[in-house]
Amino acid sequence: MIQRTPKERLRAFIASESAGGIVLIVAAAIALAIANSQLLPHYKALLDTPVLFSAGNLISIDKPLLLWINDGLMALFFFLIGLEVKREIVTGQLRSWKQASLPVYAALGGMIVPALIFVVLNTGSPENIRGWAIPAATDIAFALGLLALLGSRVPVALKALLLAIAIIDDIGAIAIIALFYTENMNLAALGLAIVPAVGMLLFNRAGVARTIPYFLFGAILWICILKSGVHATLAGVITAMFVPIATGDERPLERLEHALHPWVAFLILPVFAFANAGVSFAGAGFDALFAPLSLGIAAGLVIGKQVGVFGACWFAAKTGLASLPDDVSWRHIFGLACLAGIGFTMSLFIGGLAFVDPGQIDAVKLGVLSGSLVSALLGMAVLGISSSRHDEGMAS
Repeated sequence: MIQRTPKERLRAFIASESAGGIVLIVAAAIALAIANSQLLPHYKALLDTPVLFSAGNLISIDKPLLLWINDGLMALFFFLIGLEVKREIVTGQLRSWKQASLPVYAALGGMIVPALIFVVLNTGSPENIRGWAIPAATDIAFALGLLALLGSRVPVALKALLLAIAIIDDIGAIAIIALFYTENMNLAALGLAIVPAVGMLLFNRAGVARTIPYFLFGAILWICILKSGVHATLAGVITAMFVPIATGDERPLERLEHALHPWVAFLILPVFAFANAGVSFAGAGFDALFAPLSLGIAAGLVIGKQVGVFGACWFAAKTGLASLPDDVSWRHIFGLACLAGIGFTMSLFIGGLAFVDPGQIDAVKLGVLSGSLVSALLGMAVLGISSSRHDEGMAS
């Protein structure tokens, strides 16, 4: 097997995520169009379709299609995130504090400030406070997809920085889901989850490079965690932690990451977007955007991400805690901070965990879509201007 250099892996990752981001945009647009047409009842009926999986009297899982997408397919998305996080921590951009410091500060600022803005705008609506984490997320596929439209005019170092920030952001989102969005825990099922986890640990220690055993035990782990009340997608992250980076000449983690990327980018995330982005604007006036829940999310994504990411980078650089990458200017950092406000996939996902009321879920979608759209337009405008000025400077 030909081993690629870290730079080659990074470029391949960015290319895959960028193309996937464009497909994601199309899927979301189709969902919005259907939700605001006469096809809306059929769209809802499709997502409410009951899907039953059973294995005799041992296992029985009966959920609507929407929850199979959000709990099942998205577990593979989280599995891929887990693989990326492990690789970056062990061999990539997060393996040393010198390399990780700037994206760590940026990601922390980009999570804390949006959450604070949301809480401030919803202090008079305590029923909404549970959604505080919604604007803290960044959608790496969407953001890199838009960066791809600027091509080589955007420094590769900026794309790498955005990727690192998003990975750290994902780690934060995983921790938030585990700590704050888990209820009615079934300790017996959670105890059973230890069995497949120990099995995968033994595979890892024995140097098992074949990926099928990890998938089989990961599936058992997913069922146990689903039954425990902890969100089942976390099984994907846990499973990824046991996949070896290297065993002799084999590199199972890189092989799995490479194999899963197209499926996640071009199938799983677009399906998730299609199932979750369909919000109907029928009967919703312009004032719906200024309701506390929608406004808190949108303001958190647009204002919170800009202030949090840019402010944290500025503070870290000015105090000597970190330094900007080569060829990256402050204008680039501001454009990146704007693009970090594209929450979409993870924001919608956390919104689905935070609320069950249809009215609140529609408000979440409205806030996420509007905030992500404004962030995307601002980011592209800022980076477009900075790259055009860079081109003019090079020409002169």
